[in-house]
Amino acid sequence: MTATPAPIPAAREAVVGLCRDLVERGLVVGTAGNVSVREGDLVAVSPSGMAYTELVADDVCVHELDGTPVSTPLRTTSELALHSLVHSRPGAEPGEVVLHTHAPASTALSTVADEVPLTHYYSEFFGGAVRVAPYRRFGTDALAEVVLAALQDRSAALMGNHGAILISKTAGAALDRAAYLEYVCDIALRAMATGRPLRTLDPEEIEEVRAGLAGYGQPRPHRGERR
Repeated sequence: MTATPAPIPAAREAVVGLCRDLVERGLVVGTAGNVSVREGDLVAVSPSGMAYTELVADDVCVHELDGTPVSTPLRTTSELALHSLVHSRPGAEPGEVVLHTHAPASTALSTVADEVPLTHYYSEFFGGAVRVAPYRRFGTDALAEVVLAALQDRSAALMGNHGAILISKTAGAALDRAAYLEYVCDIALRAMATGRPLRTLDPEEIEEVRAGLAGYGQPRPHRGERR
C-alpha cells in the first residue's frame, strides 16, 4: 500500500527555512514565535514547542484556511487562529507568508506605545505607522481579532505585551521585512529613551517615500557585463 504524499511540501519546507532563519537573526527566543505559508487554500504552519533547529518539513502542520486540520504530525502552534484569520482576510493571496516574532525591540515597544512613532522612513515598508494591537491572551480568537484590526491597510503590527506580526508575499522578503521592523522599533525605543521630544515624519512624507522606493534595488550584473 502506497503512503499518501504529504500535502504542499514546498510550503512546509519554506516554513522550516523561515523558522531557522528567525533563530539565526535573533528574532525569536527558544521556541517562541511561529510561521505560516499559504499555498492555494491550504496553510503550512509551524508546530508548537518544537526547537527550530530540529524542525524538518515532515513536522510542519497543514490546515485549511478555516483551521480544519489536514495533516498534523505534531500539535499545531497555539496561534493557529491568528494565522488562519490573517490568511483568510479580504485581499489575502496564495503564497503569502505570516511571521510572528518575539524580537526584543518590537516586543519592548509593544509595552509602552499604541503606535510605532514615525521616526524613520522605513515605516513605509509596512504601509505607514505600525499599530500596536491591545493585549489579549495568546492563542485566543480575541487576540486574532484585535491583531487583524491593527493590520488593516498595513503589512505589520505589534501585539501588545507580546511581540510582532508581519505579512509578506515571499519568504525572502518576509525575513528582510522582519529585520526592518525590528530596526524601526529599536530606533524608536532609543529615541524615546533620551527623554527628548521626538522629531517624527508626517504621513505625507511616508507617501513620498513610497514613491521614491518603488522599484528600489537592482539585479547583480552577469559576469562579463559592463557595470
